[in-house]
Amino acid sequence: MKKHFLSILFLTALFCVGISNTLWAQNSSREAVIKVEGEVLKTLSIGLSDFAKIPHVEASMKDRDGKIQQYSGVPVFELLKLAGVTLGKELKGENLTKYMMVRASDGYEVLFSLAELDPVFTNRVIILADKKDGKPLTDGIGPFRLVVPDENRPARSVHEVSHLIIRFAKE
Repeated sequence: MKKHFLSILFLTALFCVGISNTLWAQNSSREAVIKVEGEVLKTLSIGLSDFAKIPHVEASMKDRDGKIQQYSGVPVFELLKLAGVTLGKELKGENLTKYMMVRASDGYEVLFSLAELDPVFTNRVIILADKKDGKPLTDGIGPFRLVVPDENRPARSVHEVSHLIIRFAKE
């Protein structure tokens, strides 16, 4: 009886290890995704491989120590256009109360008015980067990082960005 019990216990353990390894392999092989959602015409979910196909630009930003860093990524404005966000000539009146909330995978959030992202209103180009110095972003920083040039503090240059959410401001 004891031998039979140990055999069942051993087989159960093997089964559980097999299941956990399969789940781990499925989760680890998932591609990183950035989502654009909220007050959009088309909710987007862009994987890292498709993101790499969108035309990239370069942006420089100072880190916390004041050192200049070079990033490559997609202008946020272009991602918002793909999702059908109100921009350009339509960004007036009530639409000027719209904002973009950037959410990181750890729950950190920052806000930008849509006017801060639209070339009709500003010359600054904020990008969602996937590379630094020509290499993919490291864990803890990427796979996507918001790069906000010309700010005195990099507090809105969010690491591990997972969502760009468009909303109306409310009282």
